[in-house]
Amino acid sequence: MLRAAVTVGVVLALLAASPFALRAMQHQLVYHPTRSPLPAAEQVLPGAEDLELTTDDGLRLVSWFVPPSPAASARDEAVLLAHGNGGNLAGRARLAAELADRGFAVLLVGYRGYAGNPGTPAQDGLVLDALAGQRALESRGFPAARTIYLGESIGTGVVVGLAAQVPPAGLVLRSPFTSLADVAGSVVPLPGPVLRFILDRNEYPLAEQVAASDVPVTVLSGTADEVVPHAQSQAVAQAATHLVEHVVLDGARHNDGVWLGPVVADAVERLADAVIRPRAGAGSP
Repeated sequence: MLRAAVTVGVVLALLAASPFALRAMQHQLVYHPTRSPLPAAEQVLPGAEDLELTTDDGLRLVSWFVPPSPAASARDEAVLLAHGNGGNLAGRARLAAELADRGFAVLLVGYRGYAGNPGTPAQDGLVLDALAGQRALESRGFPAARTIYLGESIGTGVVVGLAAQVPPAGLVLRSPFTSLADVAGSVVPLPGPVLRFILDRNEYPLAEQVAASDVPVTVLSGTADEVVPHAQSQAVAQAATHLVEHVVLDGARHNDGVWLGPVVADAVERLADAVIRPRAGAGSP
């Protein structure tokens, strides 16, 4: 999403020169990857492995697969994790470990253009990356019906876009926004049509897609989020046709460490217990 540090004055100055200037900068404004290659997964998460995903448009992306912790009771369920617009997979290792400790297998999707992966990030491309991750999980015995899609920040748009193609057992959305243009509008006071032009095909119409889906949803949000206004996360929760839970952390900001720990992992576990285990008990796959 738009870098919070970009001042309104800079953006307006660029817009005055030409609206095409900002459109040309959209990828730099929206995506902030760490480009250096990742270490081997095993070096960061014992027992994890590097996994190469092949996307429908021919990219080969390094991702990480984390099996359930040996000390945990394996759930025969998986979590597909789509991270936010900054950093890389290593920054989500703590959350992956929390999920593995609860018995989940975890796939951390490596995005195009991040951490040495080829390609340029964009909405449609990141959804293709996540789709390749879903297929990889299915090949390992974790079909979508036994998978929770977990997205954080811009990753919420990625997993909701994936869910529109391959519905999962449930969605966990951490700091979701109604649309990327709405987030941009909270930072830069420009008309909606101008913002949509600037963002081109990076609109992420999250609230609209959630409202059109019957997939069970959990939303997590912080009242002090300085990147995604809390009201937007509330609006996504209200738009969900099957909202299971909305976890609100008073005073939590967008990048606080609390989002990498038990709060999120526990919410994933509660959703899985609510939507996967009852079905499995009834004999569904």
